[in-house]
Amino acid sequence: MSLFTVKVPVWLVFALAGAVWLITLGLFVRLFQQTFGFDEKNLALFLFMAASPFFFKNFIHTLGHFDIYGCLFAIVLLLVPARSALFVLLAAALSMVLVLIHHIHLLMYVPTIAVVVVIRHYLVEGPSRENVAIGLIATLAIGALFVAAQFWGTMPIPETQFVDHLRSRTARTDLLSFSYIWYQPLSKEISDTWARLPHNILGAPVFALLIWLHTPAWRTLVALVRALNNDRHRRIVIAALIGISLGYLVMFAIVFDYSRWVSNWAVCMFLILHAVRTLPASGDVPPITADDRNTQAFGWVITAIPRVGIVRPF
Repeated sequence: MSLFTVKVPVWLVFALAGAVWLITLGLFVRLFQQTFGFDEKNLALFLFMAASPFFFKNFIHTLGHFDIYGCLFAIVLLLVPARSALFVLLAAALSMVLVLIHHIHLLMYVPTIAVVVVIRHYLVEGPSRENVAIGLIATLAIGALFVAAQFWGTMPIPETQFVDHLRSRTARTDLLSFSYIWYQPLSKEISDTWARLPHNILGAPVFALLIWLHTPAWRTLVALVRALNNDRHRRIVIAALIGISLGYLVMFAIVFDYSRWVSNWAVCMFLILHAVRTLPASGDVPPITADDRNTQAFGWVITAIPRVGIVRPF
């Protein structure tokens, strides 16, 4: 934007974010078609993902937080060929872009991207000296970039000078009250989160209820994992799901945007579900039974809920 305009208008920000949202939605539809197909038996599963308040409806509410880029990059990696080491390098490059967007992505979407790489490349092609070396180098590079962004990425100028520069480049100067985030150390983030914890944790039962309403989708994920005909694949996938979830628990302890974390965790589970579907299975997994009354009720409820939010539910 800075290359094409002196002052960034607000509409341009929403135009860019809206375009990314539409691209992500279109690619997800393509991914679901490629992985499951739009037969009548799979439409219920599509509904529990696409209509979920965790997913695209919430991404509209969080356009200014850039969470959707992690989802977009993961979907791209689920769609492109994964046969060569170029796939690993592409995943590493996209992960580094996410860390540069915001280092919280190291816990939010980079682990899911890593799992997609393991499932689509290493479990299918098998580990070799070359692809293992490339994977280790890529992991070290991403880790080094995160350390640099987290601990040496602070602003070298006073906050007032930085805010003055922002005022000269934006058409809405009333949106700059958040400038402190570029200067706030990790210790302050953690202390603020724990200070707000007694109040924000009150939303935990609502999050649990929303997750429970997606039970048909979680059952499909569990069934896909159980159907894998390779025990090693099954153990790796289970460990990956636990690892992704632990990363989100760490985020809960660091930053208090709880609604965002729960929503993005659910999105990661949806994406891993697609990845697991590509592994060899011992048999077909029965689709979600749309005739079941509970399933119908859950589907209508999650479709009616507009979004989850950013910090507290709704």
